[in-house]
Amino acid sequence: MRTRYFALIYGLGFLLLGILGFVPNLLTPPVPGAPPMAVASYYGNLFGLFPVNVLHNLIHIALGLWGLAAWRMFGAARGYARGMTILCGVIAVFGLIPGLSTLFGLVPFYSHDIWLHGLAAVIAAYFGWATVPAAAPVAGERR
Repeated sequence: MRTRYFALIYGLGFLLLGILGFVPNLLTPPVPGAPPMAVASYYGNLFGLFPVNVLHNLIHIALGLWGLAAWRMFGAARGYARGMTILCGVIAVFGLIPGLSTLFGLVPFYSHDIWLHGLAAVIAAYFGWATVPAAAPVAGERR
């Protein structure tokens, strides 16, 4: 049950972040010295902290919709959590590597995005691998 609610909460969170990335008043211009982007539409810092652009926002929306679709069944929710672990972990590592921190100028994955995606990966890993279905018996439990 907890893994299903994880998928629901993450799904809603990513969907909301993706939508908020399209609100111009929530974006500040990129800081001086920020990497140039080939896709500069809606390029800026969401809440003044997290670099986003139109592709980044669309990725967040897609991940949010995936989470909402997965929350109904434990297996799908666990698959979502495992997928998010891998995806967010890779994005966090990309943010540390010059050239990949902007995915070749397409999507910004640098600055505060690094720790945020790293934290998201750790939380998703817990729900993807450390939880069991609610109906599964606990070790040593008598039925």
